[in-house]
Amino acid sequence: MQRMYSKKVYILLFLLPALILFCGVLIAPIGASAYFSLFDWNGFGAKVFVGFNNYKELFTSNAIGFMKALRNSLLLAALSVFLQLPLALGLALTLGKKIRGERLFLSIYFMPVLISTVVIGQLWLKIYNPDYGVLNVFLRSIGLEKWAKIWLGTKETALGAVFVPTLWQYVGYHMLLLYAGVKSVPPELREAAMLDGATDGQVNRYIVLPYIKPIIRISVIFAVTGSLKSFDLIYVLTNGGPLHSTEVPSTLMINMLFLRNRYGMGSTIAVMLIVLCFGFALLISAIFREEK
Repeated sequence: MQRMYSKKVYILLFLLPALILFCGVLIAPIGASAYFSLFDWNGFGAKVFVGFNNYKELFTSNAIGFMKALRNSLLLAALSVFLQLPLALGLALTLGKKIRGERLFLSIYFMPVLISTVVIGQLWLKIYNPDYGVLNVFLRSIGLEKWAKIWLGTKETALGAVFVPTLWQYVGYHMLLLYAGVKSVPPELREAAMLDGATDGQVNRYIVLPYIKPIIRISVIFAVTGSLKSFDLIYVLTNGGPLHSTEVPSTLMINMLFLRNRYGMGSTIAVMLIVLCFGFALLISAIFREEK
């Protein structure tokens, strides 16, 4: 008994540094944000306790614009799930067939993930430039000058223009996750199905996809929560404009904190982002658990 107690003490001592780091980096900031969200505070003067009034204002005030920002994030999440992930899955299934140059294609598709998001934003700013950008120059060169637009400066096209670089950057990330799952499928299952006369499509549908469902679940969670937390690329490309058409909760939070000096409201948005990310992660896990 004494020996078991001693082992638990040693285990606790070894885990203690990581536990302290985890609490200091993650738990403490969340707790501080939850605390500040209960106050009306400009970051410098005295804090005025307002309870849950910040949360009420967040969802009822059009001046804040949180619901529009949340709607933009949910739209980006839907595009990620229904466009980005199927594309990544198609690439993973194709590369999983041991095609020639498999490693080269993996490296090429994954390369955008390694590039800084700020650099990618600057790159796509040049591509979308209305005067000398590659996109408009190409459209004019093939006689489609009427299609040339100020892509990031028009309300109707700005959000879609922001999503395209997001898809380009992260499709390789999801592809690599799904590719690892595809390669883990036992080859004897494929061979047995092929001997029974199954086509490639049937093998993928009835063997590969059910086998990699846990990986698909993780990719969906990453895609949705990543869209809810999206900030840096949108900040570089549009900073939430034009006319808040690409505003997302993260850019709205920065606006509240550093431009309007509403630290209480900014903390409220941060807390809501945490709640939404955890909520969607649990919901997606529950959906896949039911299907299993």
